[in-house]
Amino acid sequence: MAKIKKLIIACDGESASGKSTAAKLVSKKYKLLLINSGLIYRYCSKLIINNKPKNVISFLKKKFKTISYRVIAKQKLHSEEISNHVAILAKDKKVRGIVNQLQMRIIKKNNRICVEGRDIASKILSKNPKYDLAFYFKCNLRVAAFRRWVDIKKLVPLKVVKKSLKLRTSLDKKRKNSPLVRVKDAILIRSDKLNKKEVLAKMSNSIDKFLSN
Repeated sequence: MAKIKKLIIACDGESASGKSTAAKLVSKKYKLLLINSGLIYRYCSKLIINNKPKNVISFLKKKFKTISYRVIAKQKLHSEEISNHVAILAKDKKVRGIVNQLQMRIIKKNNRICVEGRDIASKILSKNPKYDLAFYFKCNLRVAAFRRWVDIKKLVPLKVVKKSLKLRTSLDKKRKNSPLVRVKDAILIRSDKLNKKEVLAKMSNSIDKFLSN
C-alpha cells in the first residue's frame, strides 16, 4: 500500500454498535491515528465520580490542560456506573466544549486520522478539517446489548445492559447539543448483519475507491 499523505475518517454510531472495533481495524490497516471521543467523555465521568468536584467545569478545564490522549486510552472506562453517568454528562454543552478542544488539538496536528464518536461527521469534522469519508454504525439492540454484556465480563444482568444502551442512544439522539445523526453522505454499516471481517471489507472498499480517485 502506497503511503497515504492525507486521510480523515469519521465514524459515528449508537452505543455498542461496533464502531470502536471497526475504527481500530481500519486505523491499523491504513496506519491512521485513532481517536475515540467516547473514551474522553468516559474519562470525564471517571474523574467526576472519583473526585466529586464542586465545580465540574473548572475542575475538568484544569485536568484537561495537560492531559494526553494516550493516558486516557489506557484507562478502564467501561463500567456500568460510568456508562450511566456519561449518558447525562455528554449532554452538557460546556463539557462538550472541553472535550472538543482536546480533540481539535489532536486532529489539527494529524493528516491521517480516524475519529469515532457520535457527532464526528456532523460537528467535529464538519469543516476545517472536513472528513474525507464518513461511516455510520447501526446495530440491533439485542445484539448490541449482548456484545456489551460480554465486554463487561457479565458483571451485571443482560437486561440491565440492554436498558442502559437503549437509554444512552435515546439521550444521544434527543440531546439539544450535537445530537447523534447520520449525515447525508455517511456510509451505513450494519454491524449486526456483518462480522468483523465483512465490516472491514466494506469500509476498505470505500476507502480504496476514495484513495484511487
